[in-house]
Amino acid sequence: MKVLFINNNGGGFADYIEIAEGTTVNELFEQKTGSRRASDYLIRVNRQPCSATQVLQEGDRISITPTKIEGAVHQR
Repeated sequence: MKVLFINNNGGGFADYIEIAEGTTVNELFEQKTGSRRASDYLIRVNRQPCSATQVLQEGDRISITPTKIEGAVHQR
């Protein structure tokens, strides 16, 4: 099935990708980010917060945005 995947990490990109039916948000996150921690990202499906176990549906819009930019200076 086809979903819109929006990766806001680094330069960012968006593209329609094919995934297997029954794929969960967590499975897609692991496929696309490798060993990164999900707690370091804001993950949304169709612009709404989601659970890691949510099963993706045809036409869903998944965005993954880091909550901390690498190299950024922490302001106090």
